[in-house]
Amino acid sequence: MCAKRAFRYRFYPTSEQAAELARTFGCVRKVYNMALAARTEAWARGERVNYNATSAMLTAWKKAEELAYLSEVSSVPLQQCLRHLQGAFVAFWEKRAKYPRFKSRKKSRKSAEYTRSAFGFRDGRLYLAKMKNPLNIVWSRPLPEGAQPTTVTVSQDAAGRWFVSMPCEDPGIKPLPATDSAVGIDVGLNHLTTLSTGEKIANPRHERRDRARLAKAQRKLSRKAKGDGANRRKARLKVAKIHARISDRRRDHLHKLTTRLVRENQTLVIEDLTVRNMVKNRNLARAISDAAWSEFRSMLEYKAAWYGREVIAVDRFFPSSRLCSACGTLQDRMPLSVRTWTCQSCGMTHDRDMNAAKNLRAAGLAVSVCGAGVRPQRRTPGGPSATKQKTPRREP
Repeated sequence: MCAKRAFRYRFYPTSEQAAELARTFGCVRKVYNMALAARTEAWARGERVNYNATSAMLTAWKKAEELAYLSEVSSVPLQQCLRHLQGAFVAFWEKRAKYPRFKSRKKSRKSAEYTRSAFGFRDGRLYLAKMKNPLNIVWSRPLPEGAQPTTVTVSQDAAGRWFVSMPCEDPGIKPLPATDSAVGIDVGLNHLTTLSTGEKIANPRHERRDRARLAKAQRKLSRKAKGDGANRRKARLKVAKIHARISDRRRDHLHKLTTRLVRENQTLVIEDLTVRNMVKNRNLARAISDAAWSEFRSMLEYKAAWYGREVIAVDRFFPSSRLCSACGTLQDRMPLSVRTWTCQSCGMTHDRDMNAAKNLRAAGLAVSVCGAGVRPQRRTPGGPSATKQKTPRREP
């Protein structure tokens, strides 16, 4: 089966198209907030309101005089935002996310989703509902031959750039030939990744490179009078453009790195880090966020699924840095300031990150071969190796 991926392009709307999309974004936000408020009030009364009920509410809202402007935009994005709200509640009930929050006019992402009934794609031109002319899209790369988008998502980021995303089935994504290579990957701050093969990949520190420009732009923004004035809007846009430049560079570097790792290795072993908790450290929060460990892991996982590779996440309590990769001796303590250390049992001198990557690779191979879980080692030396989990025998 063909893998499904989203193709994202930048486009430049006309003034009429920009005004129509701005109205659509506002109506989507309004309907989402009204539906969320209705479901929250019903929840407080002990009632359950599902998507069908909110869809009926939308029909009634369009008939109200004060909400007549909802009928001026395409109805498909409004219905889609109700489906997104339903998905947010499902994630909340399954304890995968927090309770849905209201969309802010200034902070929330501006987007609208169109289904097949609300757009047309003919001869490389994209027509949206309520618009006469096609979007002026910059086709930075071609769509797969014969591809037909199932949905179209139009968005505008904080820097004022317009994007269109089209999910399509890509026949070019096929499983790569299987290999016997496996690599342990230890992420860090001095080096973005350290591989068990001995390679160290430098951390570009994209945010640090533009930190002076960003600080200057933020100081100018702080001096502007608060409100919706033109000067404050221009200053805020300049800050957003610097942030967009940083994030674009970071994403490009991560894409190139993860694609290379997935193509070269059959098994990739990483550490299951809780980045959400780690960024609570005030001293390291900025550096960890700039390294984008979570985004790096997510790219590895979905690309491995595309190309038939395997990603193994080792338990976060596994002492990969304190465990000697040569003899298995576990060190008592090892603060972050220690970058090299010598094993007291075998005398082997280790680079901290390199040793961790080797231990992660060994633990991941044990999981891959035996199907065992990697648990923290409590004893020295060595401790029990990973073994295949056996089903406990039930007593009659």
